[in-house]
Amino acid sequence: MENRKLGNNLEVSALGLGCMSMSSAYGPPADRQEMIKLIRAAHERGVTLFDTAEAYGPFVNEELVGEALQPVRDKVVIATKFGFDIDLATGERRGGTNSRPEHIRAVAEAALKRLRTDRIDLFYQHRVDPAVPIEDVAGAVKALIAEGKVKHFGLSEAGVQTIRRAHAVQAVTAVQSEFSLFWRAPEQELLPTLEELGIGFVPFSPLGAGFLTGKIDETTQFDSTDFRNLVPRFSVEARKANMALVNVVKSVGARKGASPAQVALAWLLAQKRWIVPIPGTTKLQRLEENLGGADLVLSREDLVEIDRETSRIKVQGERLPEAVLKMTGL
Repeated sequence: MENRKLGNNLEVSALGLGCMSMSSAYGPPADRQEMIKLIRAAHERGVTLFDTAEAYGPFVNEELVGEALQPVRDKVVIATKFGFDIDLATGERRGGTNSRPEHIRAVAEAALKRLRTDRIDLFYQHRVDPAVPIEDVAGAVKALIAEGKVKHFGLSEAGVQTIRRAHAVQAVTAVQSEFSLFWRAPEQELLPTLEELGIGFVPFSPLGAGFLTGKIDETTQFDSTDFRNLVPRFSVEARKANMALVNVVKSVGARKGASPAQVALAWLLAQKRWIVPIPGTTKLQRLEENLGGADLVLSREDLVEIDRETSRIKVQGERLPEAVLKMTGL
């Protein structure tokens, strides 16, 4: 797989692996040993960027990723996150955000242990904390970088003014936010800002939380613990309406001999050379399918067709529950 560069000097595979779904959000946690095998299989197939967070579990996803990657630690880039108010001793979620500098440092120290490493390659603020100036957050990460405990600073779901303010204190290597054919709002302000500042972009949910794979329709039943049950975009009515979007990638895929997921990922990769999507999965077959998206070349005509056809479709339903949306774009 080709490599891409985030920021000035963080080189990673064109597709990374989002590890959240192995432990949380999409139903019961997957079998730990099977997920260790899957993470190692991803590396064997060329993936070098692995994404986790203290909030996934909490803690258990970092422990999983740390164990899986320990044998190849110096050959991979591990990204994790701080910023939610989670008790570091008990794992209790106290609600809201916490990016006080002393908490950032405590989260980093705990993550280093769980990840079985001496440095965090990419340390994201998971959500902007309205109670802490972003300059203080950037300064806290800058201090960790000076000590060698963190290599690169990132922001997740931050607004463009916050990104600019943070970048002025400590260079931001990457911003992580949702971006796909299912959610194209970043094209308006975020992507131009990142291009201007030389910051890489790491889209999460590049397959629209699975919808763009073509394996989900209005009849799909999600596990009771699956977060998609709470997402307006995944209501039965919205899914039925949004199938029009899936039909576009299906049509292009049929002509190219590719799956809908591969078309959706290839479309993302074609937008900018500094975009590195992180699709997640718990299945080897799906991992291999996703990685095939990095090899699919969409012609200019393909891209024009996708833009033309999708521009006619108004996606139904908000991308996140209202309470979660309020924590984005700050």
